Amino acid sequence: MRPRNLDEVVGHQDIIGPKTNLYKMIQKGHVPSMLLYGEPGIGKTSIAFAIAGSSNLPFFALNATRAGKKDVEDVVNEAKIVGQVILFLDEIHRFNKLQQDTLLPHVENGAIVLIGATTENPFHDVNPAIRSRCGEIKQLKKLEESDIVSLIQRALEDKERGLGQYSIRITEKQIQEIALAANGDARKALTLLESVYYASDEENDETIVDDATIQSLAERIGVYGDQKGSHFYNLLSALQKSVRGSDPNAAIYYLANLLENGDLVAVSRRLLVMSYEDIGLAAPEVGAHVLAAIQSAERLGMPEARIPLASAVIEMCLAEKSNSAITAIDAAISSIHQGKTGDIPLHLRDAHYSGAKTLGVEGYQYPHNTPVGTFGGWVDQEYLPDKLVGSEFYKPVIAGQEKRMAGIYDHLNQLKKKNKK
Repeated sequence: MRPRNLDEVVGHQDIIGPKTNLYKMIQKGHVPSMLLYGEPGIGKTSIAFAIAGSSNLPFFALNATRAGKKDVEDVVNEAKIVGQVILFLDEIHRFNKLQQDTLLPHVENGAIVLIGATTENPFHDVNPAIRSRCGEIKQLKKLEESDIVSLIQRALEDKERGLGQYSIRITEKQIQEIALAANGDARKALTLLESVYYASDEENDETIVDDATIQSLAERIGVYGDQKGSHFYNLLSALQKSVRGSDPNAAIYYLANLLENGDLVAVSRRLLVMSYEDIGLAAPEVGAHVLAAIQSAERLGMPEARIPLASAVIEMCLAEKSNSAITAIDAAISSIHQGKTGDIPLHLRDAHYSGAKTLGVEGYQYPHNTPVGTFGGWVDQEYLPDKLVGSEFYKPVIAGQEKRMAGIYDHLNQLKKKNKK
């Protein structure tokens, strides 16, 4: 059911539809080199084949994980004979240097039109030399449910390439269920449709599709597992941003996706970081709670591990938020990188050796010997290097328990100003 030309492409009208510049260029005989980026099954290979079908140029397809230098040389030699060819290179982010050196000059002079497909972010995982020679970098989104429905109906009607030669009793609702289960993945939709057909019973030479068969086969079809791939890190990012935005429903959804992908270690690590980065001093007990949840998850293993982790995520969502700690440490690190450093004041240096006074290491006042207020002793002495006096890296957020800390911080600053007068 792969599209044979651009007009048969389902969805992606913003990328390759009749009104797009890319469609118009191809229809006029000009095919630019391009990169197609997106999740599996959403049409990267299909678009490449459709472009080839609409352009009438010789078409070659290679997979970068298996292609060798000779495969690339064969395409180059063909281009020398016929003038110009299209090379579709799947998993292009795995293209090695030797393959690139063989191919790149011919892409640059136009003998080879390169269409690369990748599930990884091309700006992270595709060599800059390849990117610079691709005039178009297109990110494909998941197909809409209506697009998948259209694709399934086309497969049911096509007698040559689909299931049109068979008598199948299937309802519009069942077609929509298959489309929904496919989660925007055309390949999964067609695979599921085929499985449903062969798993269904026949009556009087007619295949009868029932709901139970669809539900059974569709149970895990929506899981897209690419541990350590771009999609995985996008899920981690979405989880953290949902927690930061105090949306427990979205956060639980992304947590479920991550756990279904199976990398408990990476998820646990991100949750622990979030508890200190985004909740921080506003609710300092949350960090300990999240650590306890992670330790529980490690002992329990999946699927039970989902329970303490879900509790931790919901607690973080609904806790007051403060990023003052990460902002403070990043500001201090930035200051160091900018060269804003100085010598440690003499009275703060280690004095536990004979001869310290000879070197001027003295004058430190022990705060515990001068109790002040309810938060311990305090002495007005300078702790920052002379060049950094007055620097303020920590800026409190007035939220949760940090309100009390901010009050103490403000009180100490007022005491410093008063003593200077």
